[in-house]
Amino acid sequence: MDNSDDDMGAAGLSGKLLIAMPGMGDPRFEKTVVFLCAHSEDGALGLVVNRRAGSVKREDLFRQLEIEPGPGAGGTIHYGGPVETGRGFVLHSADWGAPEATLEVDGSYSMTATVDVLKAIAAGQGPRRSMIALGYSGWGGGQLEGELRQNGWLTCDADEEIVFGADDGAKWAAALAKLGIDPAALSAVGGTA
Repeated sequence: MDNSDDDMGAAGLSGKLLIAMPGMGDPRFEKTVVFLCAHSEDGALGLVVNRRAGSVKREDLFRQLEIEPGPGAGGTIHYGGPVETGRGFVLHSADWGAPEATLEVDGSYSMTATVDVLKAIAAGQGPRRSMIALGYSGWGGGQLEGELRQNGWLTCDADEEIVFGADDGAKWAAALAKLGIDPAALSAVGGTA
C-alpha cells in the first residue's frame, strides 16, 4: 500500500487520493474517494470526488450566480465534504489558473475557489477538465495521519478518470483496483502489524 510515513514528506500527500476503508466509522465518508488538494504538518484539505451534492446541476449554480451557462456549463455538482458546504470549490486540470486565486496542487491538478473559474468554464474558456464541489473535507494537524494509522484510509496516486470521470459509483472500486485490491476482500475490522 502507499501508506508509509515516507509519503508524508514536505509536500505530504497533496495530489494523492484517499480511499475510505470499510468500517471507518464516519458515514459521511463511507466508500468515498477524496482528492487531497493540500497536506502538511498543519493539516489537510481535500474534495470528495465520487459523491454528488443531491440533484444540483452546474446550470443551476451558474444561473444562481448570474453567469450565463454556455457550452461548458453542463454536468453535476459534487459533495466535497462536510466543512463549509455552502462554499464552492473547483478542482481542475492544471492548464488553467487565476493569479493569486488558484492553488497549484501539482503539475496535473489545481483548485480554484473564486467565481473566475466558473465564468471561464461557462464561456468555454476554462480548464480542460473540472469538478465543481460544495464543501470540503478538512483535517487538523496530525489528524489525517492518525486516521491513516488506524486503517481508516488507503492512499494511491491520482488518476484523471477517477477524479474527473462521470461514473461516480465506480470510482471507489477503481481507486482500490489501482492498488490491486478487490473491494470484496476488504474487512471492516482493522488491525496493525
